[in-house]
Amino acid sequence: MESDEENVRILENAARALKPGGKLILTTLNALFPLAHSIKDFMNAHGRKSEANSFDLMTFRDRSVLEFTDDNGDVHRIECNERYYAPSEISWLLKSLGFVRVDIFGCRLGAFSRDDTLTPDDFEMLVVAEKTAG
Repeated sequence: MESDEENVRILENAARALKPGGKLILTTLNALFPLAHSIKDFMNAHGRKSEANSFDLMTFRDRSVLEFTDDNGDVHRIECNERYYAPSEISWLLKSLGFVRVDIFGCRLGAFSRDDTLTPDDFEMLVVAEKTAG
């Protein structure tokens, strides 16, 4: 979302919607990744040109323009505003919303497993949060 406030509202609504003991499963961008790697180099290595890349260490937001060519040869430009979360930050946020257990795992593109330990090399992280029972 465009702001942290919008992200919190989404998580608040998810917490309210879950029954006691329910689980919330989500993926989010891993803030450890841009701290250890260059986002621009990562994007360019995966065939997506990223211009005007600007990762803000104060907000953990990356604002960039993504340009790509689709299968029909049409060029598209997308303005991106993405929020990265530190594992401790997303854990604290979810616990403050009534989740009692928050587990965080490494997340490979298209491959999600609780067997993968989160590392700075994971672009995303898998979060499994359990709501307070009763």
